[in-house]
Amino acid sequence: MRRSTITLAWTALCLATIPALSSCFDVPPNAPPAKTTEVEDWRDEVIYQVMIDRFSNGDPNNDYNVDLTSPTGWHGGDWQGTIDQLDYLKELGVTTLWISPAVKNVEEDAGIAGYHGYWTQHFQATNPHFGDMTKLRELVAEAHARDMKIILDVVTNHIGQLFYYDINLNGRPNINIEGSGYCYDDGTLGSDTSGNACNGTESRLVRVTEWDPDYDPRGVQAYTSLGESGPAPIRWTYMPEVNRVPPMPAEFQNPDWYNKRGRVVTPWGWNFEEQVERADFPGGLKDIDTTNPAVRAKLIEVFSWWIEETNLDGFRIDTVKHVEHEFWQEFTAAVRTNAKAMGKENFLMFGEVFDGDDARLGSYTAPGELDSVFYFSHKFQVFDDVFKRGAATKKIEDLFTQRAANYGSQGQVDGVTDADGNPLAPTQVLVNFIDNHDVPRFLFEYNDRVGMELALFYLMTMDGIPCIYYGTEQGYNGGNDPANREDMWREPSNPNYVSLKEGGFVPFDREHPLYLHTKALAEQRKALAPLRRGDYQVRWASERTGDEQDSGIFAFERSYAGETVLVVFNNHKTKTSETSATSLGGGGMTTTFPAGTTLQNVWGGGAASFTVDGSGELTVSVPPRTGYVLVKR
Repeated sequence: MRRSTITLAWTALCLATIPALSSCFDVPPNAPPAKTTEVEDWRDEVIYQVMIDRFSNGDPNNDYNVDLTSPTGWHGGDWQGTIDQLDYLKELGVTTLWISPAVKNVEEDAGIAGYHGYWTQHFQATNPHFGDMTKLRELVAEAHARDMKIILDVVTNHIGQLFYYDINLNGRPNINIEGSGYCYDDGTLGSDTSGNACNGTESRLVRVTEWDPDYDPRGVQAYTSLGESGPAPIRWTYMPEVNRVPPMPAEFQNPDWYNKRGRVVTPWGWNFEEQVERADFPGGLKDIDTTNPAVRAKLIEVFSWWIEETNLDGFRIDTVKHVEHEFWQEFTAAVRTNAKAMGKENFLMFGEVFDGDDARLGSYTAPGELDSVFYFSHKFQVFDDVFKRGAATKKIEDLFTQRAANYGSQGQVDGVTDADGNPLAPTQVLVNFIDNHDVPRFLFEYNDRVGMELALFYLMTMDGIPCIYYGTEQGYNGGNDPANREDMWREPSNPNYVSLKEGGFVPFDREHPLYLHTKALAEQRKALAPLRRGDYQVRWASERTGDEQDSGIFAFERSYAGETVLVVFNNHKTKTSETSATSLGGGGMTTTFPAGTTLQNVWGGGAASFTVDGSGELTVSVPPRTGYVLVKR
């Protein structure tokens, strides 16, 4: 493992070495830890997403405002709880933890707690529900001691709902209903809810909230019954009981640091693409003006500070598509420079582009931008459409063929590298996932353990970096947020929850069938280098979903350092009396293995073996919802 231990005096570093940092920081009395590079090759990693508040409660001393009866309340999980479960995760095969944002957060907004961490109030203070800086450093150090890494979730796009727009200029936040609700139609007064045509002269009822008004490209405007009166001033809130106070550091209290245009409304409103980047995130999360050079410099500074203070290994970046590309070009370059100067190399930055448009996802991995993104198009088109709904496996191949055109094919300057120091292209390190905190769990409305096992089989054998959402290995099946954010230490209250294990629920159960299945897959992935670092070549994909011979079949080869693995699975759900095969009309598939080569299955599907025939073709028969990993015998 490559591990550097360069310790630098931060004062000299920020004054002389790193021009991207505009100032030195006030740091806790105990010195930051030495910086170490823990990662040899990110393709070797298995990421596990931990929602800190819902994972494990290790310290009752920070359990304030906890309400276990509320799905949107604080539940008490903390960094100590995560430390307590590191051995559970290590045994599962996890090598990297992606943890919730660590910043001090808005405590509550409209009765919903900020347990998730995405409502920043203080960019350079820890969330007291999770612990202090010393405890976060301990989490990172304890993970590193187990050869595990820590990725921190960060938000550059917005802050929490810390100001309102004083639209009516009365100095108080109001929610008003405006309009008469009546209209004139050919001189006749009538309600517009009655179905009368109003010929554009109607006065509709409109709900206007000064916390979260609709988008206006000019900026949110102040107005009264007499008409408009220019841009609405913003008013900072002061509600210390829920930490809805002006943001920190103090520079973020400058009104000019925000776009102040109101929230995203509709795809057919004023320039929707402009809204995506410049509007407030729905729910009143105030959009930071990341085009402002001073804002960019400060965001680079504060997030570089988190690396210096904790020795963490990467960033998962939230709401990437809501920030302009030029920002990412400047931010990623500066953070890489700063991390490298600290002695922290191979620092991974991957982003959340919550979108099914593969080209849009890939655009953020263009030269000079992110190392990788969450592979949402793959989640929607493959794990949902193919594995859950039984679509043809040709969809997997079709999506794969788009990758070269849509994603960066060259490594970023000073970006992540392989074990030999060669740059890794974004096409090689896409972060693959079955479910996460923003989408229903895979088992929601599809509580089928065998189907889940096959999806995990593909997740752990395909190229890229696999990411497992906490609770997947225990069969959790919650629906949309907040139902998909269950507590790991107690049985879900979801009435449709089925433990998928005889004997019922056991917290952090190391004997759960899905835990054991995931563990075995991680062990095999570790044992076979091509399953981690190999290339990816599709050898068979089927357009058929009926009773045809190859229905449900998908096969691909992965090769690395002279070793090749052939992976074949059968996703057919109803063809239970016979197998499907990599053949159609008497023809098998072509592989790189020479004629006469015998391939042996080394996965848990049995002792199957197959031989390449004299013409160089290979036919592999696979039982329904089963996968084989075939190696040369």
